Amino acid sequence: MTGHGGRRGQAERDAITVEIGYALCSAVFAAAAVFGAVAGPVLLFDLPGGLERALPVVGTVLATVVFFARVISVLVRFQRSAQPSQPGRTSPDS
Repeated sequence: MTGHGGRRGQAERDAITVEIGYALCSAVFAAAAVFGAVAGPVLLFDLPGGLERALPVVGTVLATVVFFARVISVLVRFQRSAQPSQPGRTSPDS
């Protein structure tokens, strides 16, 4: 059900599905980039043992935070753009 009491149309359901897919794909990319930037030096350089163990853990934590932050920000932005700009109006041509 939508905020104005009606059922969602197929186009609206498709838009939500596409937006969720975009949010997940872009979040995976962003998280992988963060993990690679933080944990990548372990593969490239001979680092001390403590740092060699800590960087992948820190990279995993940061990548997880980035993943969820990206998904939430994309979906919140989509939700805000789907709401009518003027109270009482349900579409731009009403």
